[in-house]
Amino acid sequence: MAQDGMHRLALQISDNDPQKMNTVLNVAANVARHYSDLGEEVEIRIVAFNAGLHMLREDTSPVLERLKSFDQSMHNVSFAACDNTVAAMARKEGKEIPVVAMAEHVPAGVVDLITLDEAGWTIVRP
Repeated sequence: MAQDGMHRLALQISDNDPQKMNTVLNVAANVARHYSDLGEEVEIRIVAFNAGLHMLREDTSPVLERLKSFDQSMHNVSFAACDNTVAAMARKEGKEIPVVAMAEHVPAGVVDLITLDEAGWTIVRP
């Protein structure tokens, strides 16, 4: 736990695999519930890059309804979309890539994880 009393967890998703995407969301929900039950605070960030960006795509996400639910009810969970991956997918597919509105765009997903790690976040790839 950080000195400010906040737990911080970053979850990586880099595979276009619905089971892994659901696992990441399950882990986020379970961790949030655990610390809530203890009366402690936790901040969770899900970082999507490479093929895992499909999790945050409006047109291809197999977990879109769960994302909408998280956005409504899990205010301590945020999402980050890798702009390097967005640009690569746009070039490959020849179209703009629609990313869910709740996702923050970051220049590079891996760099975001490095920055979070250096700031004391726990990084997990379920």
